[in-house]
Amino acid sequence: MHIALDASRLTMARRTGTENYALQLIRALLRLPESADQRFSLYFREAPPPDLLPELPNARHYVLPARRLWTHTRFALALWRQQPDVTFVPAHTLPFLLRGRAVVTVHDLGYRFFPRAHRLKERLYLELTTRYSAWRAQRVLADSAATQRDLIGQYGVSEGKIRVVYPGVEGIARASEAHIAALRAARDLPERYLLFLGTLQPRKNLTRLVQAFARYLARSGDPDLNLVLAGQVGWLIEPERDLYAHLPRAFRERLRLLGYVADAEVAALYSGALAFVFPSLYEGFGFPVLEAMRCGTPVLCAQSASLPEVAGEAALLVDPLDVASLADGIERIVRDSVLRAQLIERGYVQAARFTWARAARQTLQVLCEAAGCA
Repeated sequence: MHIALDASRLTMARRTGTENYALQLIRALLRLPESADQRFSLYFREAPPPDLLPELPNARHYVLPARRLWTHTRFALALWRQQPDVTFVPAHTLPFLLRGRAVVTVHDLGYRFFPRAHRLKERLYLELTTRYSAWRAQRVLADSAATQRDLIGQYGVSEGKIRVVYPGVEGIARASEAHIAALRAARDLPERYLLFLGTLQPRKNLTRLVQAFARYLARSGDPDLNLVLAGQVGWLIEPERDLYAHLPRAFRERLRLLGYVADAEVAALYSGALAFVFPSLYEGFGFPVLEAMRCGTPVLCAQSASLPEVAGEAALLVDPLDVASLADGIERIVRDSVLRAQLIERGYVQAARFTWARAARQTLQVLCEAAGCA
């Protein structure tokens, strides 16, 4: 079987969740023993580093430079010329002029539920390309059953066309005490902190998190607990207006914004936290929840979208729309040492279930279905 892979996201300098998904899944797909019987064509927008992917005799790289509309021009033309048995795009955008069979991954439909969190042009493009891709593809991969339900409910995609394939969460583990101490010194981190990691944007529900944190501090008298928000500030959020304004002046120094965190810092940041707090209103999967679990950090997360499905019984679930529920959750996870120990133990077990090898094997099976060979 000749499989064409959209590898354009693999060479981005700062990979977010979608780009990391594409890289790790394609790496695992190429390494499968079953893949030795397939032929792969990988299409890049720019030349990849030599050590990015395993070198295989049955995998050929094509570099197709283009500043704009790469998917709908250079990539589409290459597919017309090569005529693969099936094309796999690990994101929401298939070429409009696509020839042949295809599989696409839809990670989430957050723009439908939180339209104001996206610029109009971006939202219209997401709407157009995702709707088209879900209609055009022979199979659609969804990161979770929650995303599968959204595809059915929002776009009327046939349930039989969708396959839930959970991504893997590997390559991260609890950091040593030396690494934790080094990061604490380098970033001037407090000794005791709750951690949020992700892009700071409205759907992450950070205003309510800050309000709940302030409520917990006021009633508990906790002398030195801090809240650390790590990640770039996104669109439609202003820290002074949306975050610091919701803290009494006496508590404002307890809120720390770290900004972008490099990959090398992430494990130590999770590992040094008293708990990981993730009150997001909508997630298609929720990588940070499982990453924190792999680092031995107890997790508090929202009972919304895919998060209960991903966290299972290994996290403390709260109502993300209720500040009191969030505050109560913070108090429990900070003060109940028995609960913390249980969540840590369950977290290791839960996170171990999500592997890239399993995701790759299931993806290859779906590619065979779409190509008509399964």
